[in-house]
Amino acid sequence: MLAAGTAGLAALALPGCATLPAARPHGAAQRGCLPRVNVAPDRVIRTVAGLRPYRPSGFVVRAEALGAKRLVHNYGHGGGGITLSWGSSRLAVDLALPGQQGGVAVIGAGVMGLTTARLVQEAGFPVTIYTAKLPPETTSNIAGGQWFPSSVVDGDRLTPAFSAQLVAAARYAYRRYQILAGEEYGVRWMRNYSMSNRLLTPGPIDTLLMDLFPEAKEVAAGDHPFPYPNVRQFDGMIVDPGRFLRALERDIRIAGGRIVIRPFHSVDDIAALPEATVINCTGLGSRALFGDAELEPVRGQLAVLLPQPEVDYALSAPGGLYMFSRADGVILGGTHEHGVELAEPEPETIARIVEGHRKLFAGFRCG
Repeated sequence: MLAAGTAGLAALALPGCATLPAARPHGAAQRGCLPRVNVAPDRVIRTVAGLRPYRPSGFVVRAEALGAKRLVHNYGHGGGGITLSWGSSRLAVDLALPGQQGGVAVIGAGVMGLTTARLVQEAGFPVTIYTAKLPPETTSNIAGGQWFPSSVVDGDRLTPAFSAQLVAAARYAYRRYQILAGEEYGVRWMRNYSMSNRLLTPGPIDTLLMDLFPEAKEVAAGDHPFPYPNVRQFDGMIVDPGRFLRALERDIRIAGGRIVIRPFHSVDDIAALPEATVINCTGLGSRALFGDAELEPVRGQLAVLLPQPEVDYALSAPGGLYMFSRADGVILGGTHEHGVELAEPEPETIARIVEGHRKLFAGFRCG
């Protein structure tokens, strides 16, 4: 959550749990040892890359008219899509449904589209999802899944209005994910560590949401194994995107939701839909579809190592390094490459990520 010169742990471990490991006892960190991640090139089982849909001024939740239709936007969440999904979708649905009669169309089947559709159903309205791709072929499936709204806004452009929107979305999502904790939806609690050679200070988002990160505190030098003098911890949730999205799609279908596979090439395609209310959850696709020139891709790359069930913590370290342990593998990141349009990993970058983590864990003082 806290990092020198940054606003938190990286959120897009690209990729945002078969059997969920038991939570680490709270006293474990005080013993000064943690299981070491075994990092080596021959332990890499896959490499992936994805494009975060980033807007420097923050994500969009806004209603407008499209002819006789009501069009509500819900996109541009940067590296905080999984984190904010339930909350941002709650805001969008609250704009869409007053006076609603009949069915609602949702465009997109990533985490924003699926959470939006589920909330529409919970409000008592039929929903149809129109999408070019379904999980596991969405950007949301590539997310690392750490619950922290990372890379959602340029700190220099943070306004009171957007701060209020962010806080509202984060608080609702935080509560909603808690009631889904467990194996069915792939949500679990995990200890997170941030470390640096410099003093760790709160970023603007840390300050806004500090009470959502329990057990947040500095860790004394003798109480951790990391090769850095300044370490902080907090307890937070980790969401397994693959499991979560599968369960959510299942819930929508069971509740009678329709899913139609089709692309959209222009606003005219949306205007031709039979539903009078449309909620746009197309992520980076909103740039071309709705002409949002502020929306830009930020590529993230990661390497996935063989699973280590005993590793039940997450970390971020200098050099843009971050690690999440999941049942499908140990996720190593990462990059924040602004303006890069190609969602493919580069061998040289992956090698740097792997070597950076190898050196980090080689410096462990125990384990």
